[in-house]
Amino acid sequence: MSEADHRPGSASLLDDALLATIRSRAAALDRDNLFPHDDLADLAAAGYLRAFVPTDLGGAGLTLRQVAAEQIRLGAAAPATALAVNMHLVVTGIAHALAERGDDSMRFVLQEAARGEIFAFGNSEPGNDLVMFGSRTRAEPVDGGGYRYTGTKIFTSLSPVWTRLATFGRDDTDPDAPLLVHGVVPRDSGGIEVRDDWDTLGMRATQSRTTVLDGATAPPQWVYRRLPAGPSRDPFVFALFAVFEVLLAAVYTGIGRRAVELAVEAAHRRTSMKNGGRTLAQDPDIRWRVAEAAIAQDGIEPQVDALARDVDERVDHGAQWFPRVVGLKHRATENARVVVDHAIRVAGGASYFAGSELGRLYRDVLAGLFHPSDPESAHATVANAWLGPVDPG
Repeated sequence: MSEADHRPGSASLLDDALLATIRSRAAALDRDNLFPHDDLADLAAAGYLRAFVPTDLGGAGLTLRQVAAEQIRLGAAAPATALAVNMHLVVTGIAHALAERGDDSMRFVLQEAARGEIFAFGNSEPGNDLVMFGSRTRAEPVDGGGYRYTGTKIFTSLSPVWTRLATFGRDDTDPDAPLLVHGVVPRDSGGIEVRDDWDTLGMRATQSRTTVLDGATAPPQWVYRRLPAGPSRDPFVFALFAVFEVLLAAVYTGIGRRAVELAVEAAHRRTSMKNGGRTLAQDPDIRWRVAEAAIAQDGIEPQVDALARDVDERVDHGAQWFPRVVGLKHRATENARVVVDHAIRVAGGASYFAGSELGRLYRDVLAGLFHPSDPESAHATVANAWLGPVDPG
């Protein structure tokens, strides 16, 4: 049975041969710090960049559950490629989730994606620990209803190729009622500098470079939210967190899946002189470690699937929705680190060499620490949900 046969719903957009080809390129892209142009071209040809685009616009019309399953498989093949593409899928996935709830304010995103435009997610900012509830970027209204953005965005994946940037900034026109304004900026609008500054420990092929906005303008028809600064119950905020966290969890769950496979291969390949040349697959300590990794991996995959399904089916988790989605992201990224660590120990010193796939996974999986919601923010969200906010007195 192929990996594609495990995917819920319709036939997979990513066949096993395509994933094998993408995996074969990953080591060189990481070594040379290059963007996966060939991977992106192959994924586009397979219709993957239109995964969330409805069928009436020429897309695949997939659900979040289905795309999450695909991202697990792509993450297992090439984590950096999966994480880069994830950002395009997040933006189109938010538009899809809103449309499924009767809100067409971001339908233009799906229309643009159907025409082949590539979306980046330009929200992270240096020094902004409010994340989506505040911004250091200025959003200035212009005549006609558009907005001009000035500020610095970091970790902008797909930097060499994106054509549309979903971003936000703070409008202080009324200082007593500041607004967070979300819109899409076309790359050819001017006022955009993409710095060539991506040289990192892991996830190198994402090329998530710094983007400087200097008056970059979103046209009025592409400004889709003006929200009060601070937390919001707006459906867009829910869609953003739900899609972003589920798809991030999926990529890192894919890393864990591949690490288990590599641990099994290493256990069958390595032999022990003290045990008469038998493979380490017969060693009780190694068997325990592989089993521990597999148990951890088996526990996280159903969680990703179940929460994605709940988003699709609009299950009412009420006030527990945000704790659930940030908790999933936290568990998935931490779980993947544990699974990779077990696999490294099974594989032994060979995994310490630069060309080792497990060594690359070990570096890639660390990026999970830095995505929102980070461990501190996730725990604060869950604590507030169960205990209430901290008493300021």
